[in-house]
Amino acid sequence: MNEDDEDEFAEDDDFEDEEDADDLFAVTPEPRTVCHLCGGASYIAAPTHAIIGGASRTVDNGRECPHCNGARTFNGLVPPL
Repeated sequence: MNEDDEDEFAEDDDFEDEEDADDLFAVTPEPRTVCHLCGGASYIAAPTHAIIGGASRTVDNGRECPHCNGARTFNGLVPPL
């Protein structure tokens, strides 16, 4: 490995410093609760029957979580009821 190879990766050093506006694990001033149904993934499994290559199979297309409506979290502390 020479100095030229190290220079190519120097630009990627700030990769983790970028903030995501919809970060599930971001620190917020108010408490949040991760959705109990989808676990913060914003979608749940929706298995359907399909014929793929002439064989009958079950495929998982996924659908938006009906509990959080895709928001992934709830404001405040929400007990799992």
